[in-house]
Amino acid sequence: MRRFTALLVTGTAVWALSASPALAYPPTPPSASTAATQLAGLTVKAEGSSSGYSRDKFPHWHTVTGTCDTRDQVLKRDGSGVTVDANCEPTAGRWYSVYDAVWVEDDSSIDIDHIVPLSEAWKSGASGWTTAKREQFANDLSIAQLIAVSASSNRSKGDSDPAVWKPTNTSVHCVYAREWIWVKHTYALSLQSAEKTALQQMLASC
Repeated sequence: MRRFTALLVTGTAVWALSASPALAYPPTPPSASTAATQLAGLTVKAEGSSSGYSRDKFPHWHTVTGTCDTRDQVLKRDGSGVTVDANCEPTAGRWYSVYDAVWVEDDSSIDIDHIVPLSEAWKSGASGWTTAKREQFANDLSIAQLIAVSASSNRSKGDSDPAVWKPTNTSVHCVYAREWIWVKHTYALSLQSAEKTALQQMLASC
């Protein structure tokens, strides 16, 4: 098994496999200092109600190109040596799950995680969005909102925010916090006081 290496260059996370091309992963989030500024600008208030929430209110996965939907695109982007069939289903490949620092070679054991979970978004402001905006949020590849991780780590996270759940792989806490903040900033979502404190602590690890 090849060794996974995390490099930090001028505050930017660069993920690379030794002796192999860099993995794409989600778009690189803003620097820690920019993330801190974005965090300071978010509205802090009590979490909203989950009343009326349903994953169906965040349509996903939608077609991105040809036969490939959003999930397929993330599997291709985040994996190493990924090949797909005519239906864009992986026929080979392996994925490094940054949350728990494990390699996964069966795509059925991979989940596509929403960095900011759909339920969390609903309780933070998305309940008032149009269905079209919720669909955009659930399929957004332009920011660090989607990532391929082990199914076990994703299900451990559930819909928890950083005050309740953090990746067991502590080396990614800096990047995870920056990604979470980037998503909430982009979509003007609120956060709780405990959530903000946890994010500040994670940024400190940068």
